[in-house]
Amino acid sequence: MAPSTVVAIIQARMGSSRLPGKVMLPLCGHSVLAQVITRVSAAKGIDAVVVATSTSPEDDVVAAEAVRYRATVFRGCADDVLLRYYGAALSAGADVVVRITADCPLLDPEVLSEMLARFRDRAAAARPLDYLSNGLVRSFPRGLDVEVFSFAALARCHAQATLPYEREHVTPYIYGHPELFAIDAYTGTPDRSAYRWTLDTPEDWAFIEAIYRSLGDGCAIFSTASVLALLEARPDLVALNAHVSQKAPSGAAP
Repeated sequence: MAPSTVVAIIQARMGSSRLPGKVMLPLCGHSVLAQVITRVSAAKGIDAVVVATSTSPEDDVVAAEAVRYRATVFRGCADDVLLRYYGAALSAGADVVVRITADCPLLDPEVLSEMLARFRDRAAAARPLDYLSNGLVRSFPRGLDVEVFSFAALARCHAQATLPYEREHVTPYIYGHPELFAIDAYTGTPDRSAYRWTLDTPEDWAFIEAIYRSLGDGCAIFSTASVLALLEARPDLVALNAHVSQKAPSGAAP
């Protein structure tokens, strides 16, 4: 079997309804986007990292930051993120795509590495995986979200998905059609799904900034175990954003 080119695509824009400009907020002297690029790049099995942003002038700063941290840049449609992902994957020559969002500065490279290994191991099966996610059945903190899927699945999704939320959120058409795609959920133990480690609101920002202030050192990567140990010692940090609810995808059922 020929080796596959694995491309991690990080979607990032300055626009955000609840926390505008969040991807460029500072964490230990570097931007949120820089921290995400660093963490994704540290995962085993990644051949290229692409930041997929929009063609809007306000996202020029995102493109410049991606180049600064040695990621490739792809610029496409602001609202049709599925089209943007397809274009980014096509231009990078991806066989396997890793979907990451730039609001996950606590993303764990080890989890990403393990998921890529699982996806690769299933490549030789009678029916290889089309899609693997640790968000289908939640056991990891929200903010460690990773999706791995084949370029063939992405191309089919791009060709057939028509609903607005399918275009805006990239993969709902894939996991919404298990009759068309071989899908698997990646889970871990113990269940940490009650934790919210994603960046979407000012309260999330207060939480993540506190984590980095306690554990961070430039772009050095601290572990999930270190975060968990800190939160066990400092339950007041968990309370900073424990009340925040996840924004429902637009156009999706509640």
